[in-house]
Amino acid sequence: MTSSSNRPGPRQVPPPQGTARPANYARFIPREELGEFASWTPDGFAGAANPQAQAARKPEPAEPAAPTPEEIQAQLHAARQSGYHDGYRDGLVALENFKQTFAQQMSAQLGELLRNFDSQLDALEAQMAEALAKSATELARQVVRTEITARPEIVARVAEEAVNAVLMSARHIRVHVNPQDQALIAEGAAEALQARGARLMASSAVARGGCLIESDAGCIDARIETRWQQAAEALGQDVTWHPDGEEA
Repeated sequence: MTSSSNRPGPRQVPPPQGTARPANYARFIPREELGEFASWTPDGFAGAANPQAQAARKPEPAEPAAPTPEEIQAQLHAARQSGYHDGYRDGLVALENFKQTFAQQMSAQLGELLRNFDSQLDALEAQMAEALAKSATELARQVVRTEITARPEIVARVAEEAVNAVLMSARHIRVHVNPQDQALIAEGAAEALQARGARLMASSAVARGGCLIESDAGCIDARIETRWQQAAEALGQDVTWHPDGEEA
């Protein structure tokens, strides 16, 4: 049997007469004859037309390297320090704002408290003054009553002063006194009564210690209750006089 290695290769036989010679591009070219040629791709023209663009194309940057543990610790420390300083600064600002607000609130509250205290103190002083004046008036009334009882002769001086207060042109002077004071006045004020030509008249309507003088020129009310009322009003009190200690 003949070996395939001794088989002769194919021969190229020229085409028959009158047959058209096929174009060269129709010939099959073995791969080993292609040499440096490569298969065509759609972007082959762009690369072939602009070889400088391929040369100018930069390689993509490499990803940054991961930080080391020391760098991480340094960044954390810097972040903590920055946060501490920011927090300390903000805390001081907040504290100062709080102090100012608190001071304003305390000033307003203390001012209101002082105003209320002043008002209450004024009211208390007024009450104390009112109570003191009332007590003084009550005490004075008791003293007057005691004086009238212990020293009834003082009514003569009251009558004398009242007669001397009558106008000099007055006529028909009449001095009304309590019957219990009539003898005392007649004795103690006799000179004044005689000088003015006044008549001494007993009247139960006049309380002891006072007198009522009538004339053609007018009237002088020197009764004890009238004089007491004037003195009480001067003290800002409305304390009525009651003879013999009687109360209304």
